[in-house]
Amino acid sequence: MIPALLGKKIGMAQVFDTNGRAVPVTLVKAGPCTVMQVRTTEHDGYEAVQLGFGDVKPHRSTLPLIGHALKANTTPKRWLQEIRLQKPAEHQPGDVLTVELFGSEVRYVDVTGISKGKGFAGAMKRHGFGGQPASHGTERKHRSPGSIASHCSERGRGGKPVKGKRMAGHMGHVRVTVKSQQLMGTDLENNLLIIRGSIPGPNGSVVMVRKAKTRS
Repeated sequence: MIPALLGKKIGMAQVFDTNGRAVPVTLVKAGPCTVMQVRTTEHDGYEAVQLGFGDVKPHRSTLPLIGHALKANTTPKRWLQEIRLQKPAEHQPGDVLTVELFGSEVRYVDVTGISKGKGFAGAMKRHGFGGQPASHGTERKHRSPGSIASHCSERGRGGKPVKGKRMAGHMGHVRVTVKSQQLMGTDLENNLLIIRGSIPGPNGSVVMVRKAKTRS
């Protein structure tokens, strides 16, 4: 099974490497996660496992989710996430996974989470535009996005803005994955993963940590 867990972002701290340099890290309380369901090629057409994280009181859940959890001999979970696999799963419903899944052979991880919401933002902040010139006759248009539609530049499309035009709007609060973050260590007693650098989302948000796909 590919090492993957759901967890909560605790916050940032620092550790010291072998050379005595301070390294910024993010602490993630990963797991314990329960295997809620195992999908197979014969039954579902693909290999995967469904992980559950975070207990929730039954009266705050629904009868379908309670019955789904009973099949794995566990209680309803607040968050569910399916992990695709290349090979048949090595675990069965009801198995509990902890940070021990990330052994010494896992050195880099990919972290997926929901980024911080920034509200309504202008085009310069949202997309990194350079803005209009600061002089040469520019008046009260320094942070303007510029022309958004034209019969000339959008020839054959009409004079309206094309779909996907980068403009002002809601910024942040989207699914983001940071790749190949170095795993500095694990704390088995407190179920902590120590990941170098920053990861998406505010403190307390749920993230998925899995073995890096492009780096080992």
